[in-house]
Amino acid sequence: MANTFKNSRALIQTTTTTAYTCPSATVAIVIGCQIANVSASSEEVSVWWTDDSNGDAITRLVEDVIIPAKASLAPIAGKLVLEAGDTISCTGQTNDDAEITVSVLEIS
Repeated sequence: MANTFKNSRALIQTTTTTAYTCPSATVAIVIGCQIANVSASSEEVSVWWTDDSNGDAITRLVEDVIIPAKASLAPIAGKLVLEAGDTISCTGQTNDDAEITVSVLEIS
């Protein structure tokens, strides 16, 4: 089994933005997730993970949370295990005003 640390990032959009997708034949442990509001005004964001093995069931991690200007939020407390095909996705109220970074340990 190979263990690989990876980072994934995305600019959050008003439509669904996929920040990370767990590759096939892999389990990923999310060890960190950070959202930075890079704008001069507050930004509302939502983050969820989608369970590929359960008919793409959605589990919300944060919903419509307001991040103050130039501040950050860690929407995952602790670790989250993802299986092949699972995703972490998000939306914001304004395109490109927030950035999401996801750090994972992939085990394949």
